Amino acid sequence: MTARLRAMLNRSRLIGLFILVSHAILAQQELSVLPYWNYEAAVPSSSLYRHLCQRAFTQLAQRQVAIEKIKSKSDWQKRQAEIRRKLAIAIGPFPEKTQLNPVITGRIQRDDFSVEKLYFESRPNYFVTAGLFIPKNRTGKLPAIVYCSGHNLSGFRAEPYQRVILNYVKKGFVVLAFDPIGQGERRQYGDDSVVKQLPVNEHSYPGVQSFIAGLSPANYFIWDGIRAVDYLVSRPEVDPNRIGITGRSGGGTQCTYIAAMDDRIVAAAPECYLTTYDKLLRSGGPQDAEQNLLYGLEHGLDLADYLEVRAPKPTLIVSTTRDIFSIQGARDLFHEAQRAYTAFGKGTDLAMVEDDAEHISTVKNREACYTFFQKYLNNPGSSTDLNVPLFKEADLYVTPNGQALASLTSESLFSLTQKYLSSHKVRQGKSISTLQKTVETITGYEKPTGQGELIFSGRLQRDSYSIEKYLVKGTGSYFLPVLWIKPKRKPSKTLILLDDRGKEIAAKNGEWADQLAKEGYELIIPDLSGTGELSPGFIKGGDSVIDGVPINLWFTGVLTHKSLVAVRAEEIEILVNLTSEQIGPNQPLAVVAQGTLGPDLLHAAVFCNKINQIVLLNALSAYQAIMDEKNYKTQFIPSAVAGALPAYDLPLLVDFLGNRNVLIINPRNAVNEEITSQAAGEIYNAALRKEKTTLSLQQSVKPESYSQAIISWLQNQ
Repeated sequence: MTARLRAMLNRSRLIGLFILVSHAILAQQELSVLPYWNYEAAVPSSSLYRHLCQRAFTQLAQRQVAIEKIKSKSDWQKRQAEIRRKLAIAIGPFPEKTQLNPVITGRIQRDDFSVEKLYFESRPNYFVTAGLFIPKNRTGKLPAIVYCSGHNLSGFRAEPYQRVILNYVKKGFVVLAFDPIGQGERRQYGDDSVVKQLPVNEHSYPGVQSFIAGLSPANYFIWDGIRAVDYLVSRPEVDPNRIGITGRSGGGTQCTYIAAMDDRIVAAAPECYLTTYDKLLRSGGPQDAEQNLLYGLEHGLDLADYLEVRAPKPTLIVSTTRDIFSIQGARDLFHEAQRAYTAFGKGTDLAMVEDDAEHISTVKNREACYTFFQKYLNNPGSSTDLNVPLFKEADLYVTPNGQALASLTSESLFSLTQKYLSSHKVRQGKSISTLQKTVETITGYEKPTGQGELIFSGRLQRDSYSIEKYLVKGTGSYFLPVLWIKPKRKPSKTLILLDDRGKEIAAKNGEWADQLAKEGYELIIPDLSGTGELSPGFIKGGDSVIDGVPINLWFTGVLTHKSLVAVRAEEIEILVNLTSEQIGPNQPLAVVAQGTLGPDLLHAAVFCNKINQIVLLNALSAYQAIMDEKNYKTQFIPSAVAGALPAYDLPLLVDFLGNRNVLIINPRNAVNEEITSQAAGEIYNAALRKEKTTLSLQQSVKPESYSQAIISWLQNQ
């Protein structure tokens, strides 16, 4: 074969491949709805996030009205009492204080200071690794600073943090620096997990489980800090009346929380963290798990409250103008909190310093912090930032291999959450009306009002059916793209199909929707919020996107007390109401959910009795499955509900659907594996043991048989 002929053949193959790809893209575009509507197509991927933010902005506006009414010191004192009560609810109950059982594993001597490498138990068998830096050649009891590390895998051993710690100790402060959980020597996951040894993931991944169990993960971080203060004041070198706290980034979060919750903290200097939720939501969005409180915004809490609740104790806000935390938000927070300090006659005891930099520690800001603590902890001296020799990371290891989980067989967030949940379950024995109210309260569900707007957007023809495209008004200022498939013969039945892969995949030639349509079924296939054309429903970037799933979007729902499940359950009810209008109110209506949307459908069925038949295909069997699996798949989280498990689980919803028919095909565990028949029987035992059960289970059904399994079941009802 000549070179010219080979070139011609290769060119022909490329042209053929191009044509095939072009046809595939064109076919996909034909099933899209939003591109025709330029206004709606501009921001579909962030529509869910924007919807949740509108709720947040309303909550923040209500808080602002309350703040504007505060005029006097007495008013601020009443506000402080209210904030303490709300923080106690949002953070959750702390455990009883138990023995710290501190152990010093090593000492390092330098000319002018020493380091004690130690660990203590903030909770039984929950080990906190730390370093105590003690100045030499000083007399009397010394002022002390708790240093909180930001999101660095090395914890307090990271170079930027060491530089600050060593400057403080050289200026005569005792410093206790401890590892937050998931960092330094307290890492919980290996290289092979989806956490990938990222501190934000080390916090958010188990933090999700804590939220589902009904406890803000911040509870664990704050309690570690409070117990760190307990240890610090137990030391003979430390003056318990001169305790300060500081930290940058995630350490700024911990510093802010601990200072608000522990009255022993005299002075606090959170760095590169404080802003307002209004500005945070409009920029980077919610950060990792511990930086969000369960229903925090619904409780009327903003970040300024952490400062105002401790007024008039000295506080320094340390910021940079190009930080990931909005500088405008920091300035707004400062001006609001200063009103509280002024009312207490201590306006100058709240200060703010800022430098023109990114999310880093600068010389100017460090020296401002030194000056601040020297003043308010009564330890005068030079505030010049010193160039200090740093330790190698391993030199500061407390445990032999640098990992407490292995060396000390420590508890983790995962194991503690399991224990918390086991002692806080209160469900069972609810009537259907009580269950509905419970689920409504926990999810944040609100009954859709009015008629859903329906906008016809075009029609396609296939051999045996047509595909009509619609926009359907959601519960907010957004639209759902919907395909309405109509057989050319009289339809056998009308089904609503929910597919977590998106309607365009479900309706492809040869897929299950295509097979059902060819069998004469009329189908309504939407993209619910966060799926298909509305995927992923978030803004670009942000913390806690784990394995491609935007967990921080879920955190927005946690903050506002509006679960993503509630949003989609409302959307399902809107579609059910529209469908019922078309087919007649007395006609049985079946809804089928594929994949992760199973829990959303179950919740919708609890609220909407127009759904007569429910099919769950490859759906998560129970939220408890997430709690039982340390290395769960994050794909299930957008359809999980924070705070659900103490009160109810998915099998309970199945049980309480009454006489409505339910088919569950290939139920899954939290690693997306089909569970065994025995496990399924145990999970759905309550529904199956009824004398006239309406639940059917089918296992090991292959993808090519999905549609036939559904058809056979429907025909037998």
